[in-house]
Amino acid sequence: MATMTEDETSVLKMYQCSKGDVGCVVWDAAIVLSKYLETEQFINPQCGLSTWSCKNVIELGAGTGVVGLMAASLGANVIVTDLEDLQPLLELNILENQELLSTGSVTAKVLKWGEDVTDFLPHPHYVLMADCIYYEQSVKPLVDTLKVLAGPETCIICCYEQRTLGLNPAVEKRFFEMLLQEFACEEIPAERQDPEFNSPDIHILHLKRKPS
Repeated sequence: MATMTEDETSVLKMYQCSKGDVGCVVWDAAIVLSKYLETEQFINPQCGLSTWSCKNVIELGAGTGVVGLMAASLGANVIVTDLEDLQPLLELNILENQELLSTGSVTAKVLKWGEDVTDFLPHPHYVLMADCIYYEQSVKPLVDTLKVLAGPETCIICCYEQRTLGLNPAVEKRFFEMLLQEFACEEIPAERQDPEFNSPDIHILHLKRKPS
């Protein structure tokens, strides 16, 4: 995956696994979100610097870590999180892309949704998540984690592929019913996404806490 630097195009190099759970491969939503992070709206027009510079970012359900690595290559300090069995893949991809992290950083940590997140506080500037809405039993733990991680100024950027088969519509509906009780949502139109890496079936949302 190409990522633009100030004077040249750099390339993220990602390892995937031929066997394993859903987190072992780079899904389309992760690519769409990664490319969205480097669109012009995240460049400060006054100084030309990336919005991501020096921001604290947590990626949930990171899988291969491609989204978090993109944010780090743009200057963010990122913690990519997933279950224990995906830590070796995350560590491998972080090691493979060290040369792109001259201004940002990436650390891989275990985070199981619904459990204690004290080690991940204070609240980050951004929480990133790509294609995390798919298991019915994970909906409430994921929402509970987002409620604790996100502070008043935290922006959650959620990217997901809308699927119409099986339980997917019901899982998606329940997730947003629970989440939107406390968070306001803005859907990002296609014209604000990467002109090449976007799809009508893949949605990008900005979520922030509603005023109390």
